[in-house]
Amino acid sequence: MPLDQQFLGTGWSFPPAFDRALAQVKMTTGVEDIKRSLEIIFTTALGERIMNPKFGCSLNDRLFEPMDSSGVAYIKNLLKTAILYHEPRIDADKIDVQPNAPEGVLWISIDYTVRESNSRFNFVYPFYLTTGGV
Repeated sequence: MPLDQQFLGTGWSFPPAFDRALAQVKMTTGVEDIKRSLEIIFTTALGERIMNPKFGCSLNDRLFEPMDSSGVAYIKNLLKTAILYHEPRIDADKIDVQPNAPEGVLWISIDYTVRESNSRFNFVYPFYLTTGGV
């Protein structure tokens, strides 16, 4: 395994999936693992993980809040802090939050640099209420 892949690590696929032929959990590595990690951070509420109550960012708490300039700034800070504390493999270069009121979607775009390789990537996360729950 290349050195940069070792640093970036390997983790379970998200959502968890299983490979019947190999009788094991499907795994993700490298940059794909970072993207799944960001998705997990964004979808986890503070206190949800009993053994790590400070993990996550409680983005769902802002679901029905007005998305004016102060609301957008609050979410940017929330995401920046969560990435800083919970994803040490990257530096968030730019966080962009664009509300789309007619569709009920909050488009979150993260431009980040992988610390080990100095490579730049982008992660786009559509935040919205799904049918039957969040």
